[in-house]
Amino acid sequence: MSLNHLTEKIIGAAIKVHRTLGPGFLESVYQAALAYEIEKDGIPFEKEKALPVVYEDIFLEVGFR
Repeated sequence: MSLNHLTEKIIGAAIKVHRTLGPGFLESVYQAALAYEIEKDGIPFEKEKALPVVYEDIFLEVGFR
């Protein structure tokens, strides 16, 4: 799958979730709905992947996701 096609599918899924649910929910609701849509499209992904935060020469253990 090309990067443009993948991007189009992900943005389309996000728009569908937003249009279906509307505003006002917690982030966790939108995250679960988007994960469902992306999984339904057969796109591999990881939820809340931990990202390192580097400050000067050290890694900060802050749990940034």
